[in-house]
Amino acid sequence: MKLVSFRQAHRDSFGVVVDEGVIDLAPHAAEVGSTLREALARNSLAAIGTLARDAQATLAWDDLELLPVVPDPQKILCVGINYLAHLKETGREAPDKPTIFTRFADSQTAHRAAIVRPAASEKLDFEGELAVVIGRTARHVTAAQAFDYVAGYSCYNDGSVRDWQRHTAQLTPGKNFPSTGGFGPWLVTADELGDPSSLSLTTRLNGEVVQQATTDDLIFDIPALIEYCSTFTELRPGDVIITGTTGGVGAYRQPPLWMKAGDVVEVEISRIGVLRNTIVDE
Repeated sequence: MKLVSFRQAHRDSFGVVVDEGVIDLAPHAAEVGSTLREALARNSLAAIGTLARDAQATLAWDDLELLPVVPDPQKILCVGINYLAHLKETGREAPDKPTIFTRFADSQTAHRAAIVRPAASEKLDFEGELAVVIGRTARHVTAAQAFDYVAGYSCYNDGSVRDWQRHTAQLTPGKNFPSTGGFGPWLVTADELGDPSSLSLTTRLNGEVVQQATTDDLIFDIPALIEYCSTFTELRPGDVIITGTTGGVGAYRQPPLWMKAGDVVEVEISRIGVLRNTIVDE
C-alpha cells in the first residue's frame, strides 16, 4: 500500500493512494485511527489493507493539500556521513558508529509544498535520502529483528543550512529551520517495497541530476541503524530514521551549489516515487 497524509477543507486525515485518487480513511477513524501515526500505533495496517481492497477513491490526488508523510512523529533521527560516496567527498575517515542528530517535526514540509530558504542564510543545500518509518515500539532490537519493526519507506530531502550547521560541532541549528525537510510523497509499506538494500536514489535540481547512488553504498545499513538507535532510545510507531545522503551535495562542489528561490528539487527513489519541492525565500 501507499499511505498519504493530507489536509482538506480544514481537516487533517490520511488515506490510501489508488491510481489517481485517494481513499479517505476518515470515515473509518474509529476502527483504524485518525492519523497515520495513530494507525501505526494501533497496528492497523492489515485492517486498512482490507478496507482498501474493494474501496474506490473518494478524493482526487490533485485536489489534496499534502502533509509530510508522518506530520507529527515523536522522533526524527537523522544519520550523517552514511554513504561511502559522501564520506569520500568530505575527506573524512569512516566512522565506527553512526552519527546521529535530530530534526523537529515542524522543520518538515510535504510533497508539492515549498522548501523555505531562511532569511538568515543563502547556503541551503539538498540532501536526497531514504526515510524509514517505524511501525512498532522498538527497544534493544537486534539487527536480525530490525525489519520486523519497519512500517515502510519514503523519500526525504534533508535540507541543510550549511553555515548554521557548521557554527559548532552540533548540527542541530542547520537542520531545523522551518520547512526545510521535504518528506513524501507517501509511505510505501514494507510488504510492498520488499528488500530496501539496493534501491536507486536520484536527486535532481531544476532537472539536472546532482546526486545518484544505490542504497548498498550505505556504511550503516537499515538493520544496523535500528539496532543502534533502539539501544539509546525507545522508537515508537511513526518515528522516522533518515538514513543519510550520498555524494554530490552542493557544499562540496566547486563552486558550491546552493538552492535558491524558484528552484525545483526532486528526490526519486526506485519502488517509492518522487518527492518534489519548489524553493521559496522566507
